[in-house]
Amino acid sequence: MTKSSRSLSGRLLFQDKGILPTKRLLLSFLLFTLVMLVASLVGLSWTMIFMLNGLFIAVSLIDLAFSPTKKEVDVKRGIPEQMERGLSYPIQLNMKNVSRRDMSFRIIDGTPQSFQTPFPLQGNLSGESKGTLTYDAVAPVRGDYHLEKIYLRYRSSFGLWEKQKTVKHHDQVKVIPDLTETKKVLEDAQRYLLYEGTKIRKQQSGTGEFAKIRNYVLGDDPRKINWRQTAKLREVMTNEYEPEHGKYMTILIDCGRMMGAELKEGNRLEKSIEAALTVAAAALQNGDYVSVLAFSKGVHVYIPPAKGMAHLQTILQRIYNLEVDGAESNYASVLHYVQTVQKKRSLLLLFSDIHNFLHENSALYYLQRLRRQHMFMMIGIEDEMIMRRIKTEPVDIRHAMMKSMAQKQMLVKKREKAKWEKQGLLMVETREEKLAATAVSYYIDMMNRGLL
Repeated sequence: MTKSSRSLSGRLLFQDKGILPTKRLLLSFLLFTLVMLVASLVGLSWTMIFMLNGLFIAVSLIDLAFSPTKKEVDVKRGIPEQMERGLSYPIQLNMKNVSRRDMSFRIIDGTPQSFQTPFPLQGNLSGESKGTLTYDAVAPVRGDYHLEKIYLRYRSSFGLWEKQKTVKHHDQVKVIPDLTETKKVLEDAQRYLLYEGTKIRKQQSGTGEFAKIRNYVLGDDPRKINWRQTAKLREVMTNEYEPEHGKYMTILIDCGRMMGAELKEGNRLEKSIEAALTVAAAALQNGDYVSVLAFSKGVHVYIPPAKGMAHLQTILQRIYNLEVDGAESNYASVLHYVQTVQKKRSLLLLFSDIHNFLHENSALYYLQRLRRQHMFMMIGIEDEMIMRRIKTEPVDIRHAMMKSMAQKQMLVKKREKAKWEKQGLLMVETREEKLAATAVSYYIDMMNRGLL
């Protein structure tokens, strides 16, 4: 394609700059041409027809004088610096017309192709005035994005010719994971888990750190009555305990090939990152130390342990742009790395594909060594297709074969899980929409039981 043809295609594709005929002009010219053809049948010379056609086009160009010049029109974009994946955000386009001439316009913002937007936008703007257009954009893919251009087409009230202008306006946007679940946990973890239908196991009686002395109420454990304060205040008082703070949690996020499997919304890595942020928020709010490690065939990101809610922002900014690696995950290598960097007893929470992990025999040796010092838990997303095949009715031979194969895969997985769980390695599978709630509930349960 030559340079001139690329420039022409750019104009036609709502890009570049220049002038273009409108549909109104093309229809008018078509009608005028038909009239000229009829006139040629009654004796009008072809020379006169060509002259009149040229005169028609020349007169139509006067329309350009009734629309603002390109220097008199400007557009600026107002967009958040940070957007959450899959959520709708309002974006503003602020227009200014400093001329005295009115105009009708169409506009397309130069958003990335992955963004879901309702372009083109249309409207009218009077002379010597300003206007604001607002549209909603959804970013389904995490990462860093650069917005550089805004494409504008406008015309006069006659609407014969359309001017085209490209406005350069640079903006940088970060698309981070969906933090809806994280915000719910920070508001009220107990209510969030109850809403998700997760049963919360009560804290073991008399375990944890002493919190305060309060009035005894019906249902409290009589063994925790503080008799000294009861005698002093002449009313029954009881001791209240809370889970110990300052424990360590290491979150491992698998970025290997199998984590790219598509789900109803996003893929396994997307859901794992969102669940990891949710359980990290719960742990940090509880006063625990949290470290995060993302890996595939090697370590991509390692965030040392720290506590406090400010650490959640550190974690978010380090892992928001993680991508699926085409290579297989090297579990043995990353577990060896964890053994070298995490010296204190901690909960190792691995987000990965359980089916793939069960066939990694080399990881068992390192896990057995880690188990002496740390607690290990792995959580993954169950294969909905296999579960659906297991529940189907065998109406014919084909469905019966598919059902039996799915059942066989499930039996093999259960047998392998039992082998690992005998070593004290907990493995849990759940539905994609329950991943974050399941991770948080297991964390709270372990803290309440004082397992760390």
